[in-house]
Amino acid sequence: MHVIRSLAFYIVFYGGSVLHVLAAFASVWLFPSRLRSICDSWGALHFWCVTRILAMRVEITGHQPSGPAFFAIKHEAAFEAIDLPYRYDFPAAFAKKELFDIPGWGRAGRMYGLIPVYRDQGAKALRMMLKQARPRVEEGRPIIIFPEGTRVQHGEQPKLQAGFAALYKLLGLPVIPVAVDSGRSYAKLWKRPAVIRMHFGEPIPPGLPREEVEARTHAAINMFNGPDAP
Repeated sequence: MHVIRSLAFYIVFYGGSVLHVLAAFASVWLFPSRLRSICDSWGALHFWCVTRILAMRVEITGHQPSGPAFFAIKHEAAFEAIDLPYRYDFPAAFAKKELFDIPGWGRAGRMYGLIPVYRDQGAKALRMMLKQARPRVEEGRPIIIFPEGTRVQHGEQPKLQAGFAALYKLLGLPVIPVAVDSGRSYAKLWKRPAVIRMHFGEPIPPGLPREEVEARTHAAINMFNGPDAP
């Protein structure tokens, strides 16, 4: 049964994704104001497919604040990335620059408010990211980052990328660490009914030393990993 559910999920979600991508491309040129609603619809479609077709349950604990904040999210599967426009109010997320080189997609991503991550340009990269992030903060949008830099398998706890602490310092926003354990179930090819846990940790105030904010964020986003995980 789980194989049938997975095949149905791939057909419905990725088929619907093609339509959403085409609509996003068209909106860039014809109806820019519709881009947000298209992305919201895509996120909602994904959540519906996860909960109704795959019969997975998403268990949310902790408090998700509204207004500007710097959300640092564990990244174990595509689930939490696709979930962003559904879960957050018009999020502005950091994304690897290579995605913006995709014809059409890059323009749509920039118009939506995604922020390219330049990994190999040092201080210049930080200035460029900060320049694009500050207007999103002024708009009251949540800022999203996957601070470990890439998707990892469940149980792995790599160090946070150096740019995270620098952005934390310069943006002056509280960090909301978000633990996710989607790698246990969603990351598999044949997906079985399961619970995906997501926990919004206690806000970490701005202005802390680098070592402290990194240690607190790393521990919080990895609460579902390790031998003592709940």
